[in-house]
Amino acid sequence: MKILVTGGAGFIGSALIRHLINESSHTVVNVDKLTYAGNLESLAAISDSTRYVFEQVDICHAGEITRVLNQYQPDLIMHLAAESHVDRSIDGPGDFMQTNIIGTYTLLEQARMYYNALDESRKSHFRFHHISTDEVYGDLPHPDDRHEDQSPSLPLFTEATRYAPSSPYSASKASSDHLVRAWQRTYGLPTLISNCSNNYGPYHFPEKLIPLVILNALEGKPLPIYGKGNQIRDWLYVDDHARALVLVATMGKVGETYNIGGHNEKQNIDVVKNICTILDAIKPKNRSYQQQITLVTDRSGHDMRYAIDASKIQKELGWKPLETFETGLRKTIEWYLDNSAWCQHVQNGQYQGQRLGANI
Repeated sequence: MKILVTGGAGFIGSALIRHLINESSHTVVNVDKLTYAGNLESLAAISDSTRYVFEQVDICHAGEITRVLNQYQPDLIMHLAAESHVDRSIDGPGDFMQTNIIGTYTLLEQARMYYNALDESRKSHFRFHHISTDEVYGDLPHPDDRHEDQSPSLPLFTEATRYAPSSPYSASKASSDHLVRAWQRTYGLPTLISNCSNNYGPYHFPEKLIPLVILNALEGKPLPIYGKGNQIRDWLYVDDHARALVLVATMGKVGETYNIGGHNEKQNIDVVKNICTILDAIKPKNRSYQQQITLVTDRSGHDMRYAIDASKIQKELGWKPLETFETGLRKTIEWYLDNSAWCQHVQNGQYQGQRLGANI
């Protein structure tokens, strides 16, 4: 197939494209605006492939999207282009509304017109896969709030969980999910949606927790933890996510939603301590990295727990994560230790590890 990937120079998008080029015979068209978090260096290993092409295009630009669709004639669109950082959405929600809502609307409309012009054979194979987040569901009950007489098991996000977004970021992604479902039901555009838990792994922009902590630790800077650090996230290794996305896009049922999770619920404080323990072992210094941990004021509206029930994608498509949190985290840390040039390049841009979303 010919697959158009939006946001392919980002963290998850680049992992997806590397997987498609290295593990399949599909052709990939990468459409990316190249904002601060988009980096073509993340695709350097496959950039010379004859099955890969890059187009620097903003998904909000309808004319350019139409040109790309008509020029490359994709069989499948995998839509990952999005502003994705909660703290950044608190500081500047406008960019999130523009890219995540207007951008998705623009892409859907151009895809609808492109789809309607296809012959019946190509229509039967065309798919529009929208990649979203578990943050659209809001947050779940936390173990700290459980009463003694309550069941020890806590609820998980399922595909039927009610939407209750908390941040400008998650609200914008919830809006885009609703648009995708509306275009499927009203116009018959063959869409699928997947909602994933927190990703981690190589090539992750260092505004997010795990890469920020790794790089701050190596530089001797404080390791900031919001509140008490008891917020719980379900961690998913990015290469496991890339495999899941290909399965959803190629084998999933049109109109369905698939939750993708790593089966790794961890408190933020424990994630940071695990990073410190691994660094103490493989790059020791005269004191433990844990001594750099610093508690800071929590962010506004911070969800306390996310956790995904990924049984549907396992049962229907046969997917499950290959990496445990321990194996994935070690691979991630080793990658950052071995790729200081990439880290230095992205840190020389607009972001040097400063806190975002604190001043409201």
